Amino acid sequence: MSWLLAALYDPMMKAAEDACLAAWRAELLAPLSGAVLEIGAGTGANLARYPKTITRLVLAEPDRAMRRRLAARAVGRAREVIGAAAENLPFADGAFDFVVSTLVLCSVRDPAAALAEMRRVLKPGGRLVFIEHVAATDNVGRLRWQKLLEPIWKPLMGNCHLTRRTAEAIRTAGFALDEVKRESLRKTIPIARPSVRGTAVR
Repeated sequence: MSWLLAALYDPMMKAAEDACLAAWRAELLAPLSGAVLEIGAGTGANLARYPKTITRLVLAEPDRAMRRRLAARAVGRAREVIGAAAENLPFADGAFDFVVSTLVLCSVRDPAAALAEMRRVLKPGGRLVFIEHVAATDNVGRLRWQKLLEPIWKPLMGNCHLTRRTAEAIRTAGFALDEVKRESLRKTIPIARPSVRGTAVR
């Protein structure tokens, strides 16, 4: 299903991008500078929003079909595109000033291992920048539907989980959460609307 999901991803997300995601990405990425690693870069939705203050940008995407689209989008830009998974990043400790994760931690195989790797490759004081959809902890009815549909949703949507509590996982991984916002991811299916975004300090 990888090739099909890669082909459908951008059209499927367009309404949400227009409604809120594009603005959220721009707001979170504007302050970035220095060396930046994006994990699960997908088809490259963040590419146009990275500021010129970035001196090195590495885009990691393990899925081949997604990576082909990402590489095509990155042509002519000073970008490094690699096939690494978030749980096994081929970089030295403290190699980056920022790590970016947008709509990724819902689908990684091992969130704790992925977050440990992200923390490892960040410099002391470096920041994780994230946008993730999460469990509907403030809506019992919606959370019930998330739990019910998750076993069907995961194989269709590339291992995407509906009930992860990502902000809590980030804190458990040793980050200090900063500037966290919870808001509805508008123009998406209701079970995927609860979201969290912000930054976390290593």
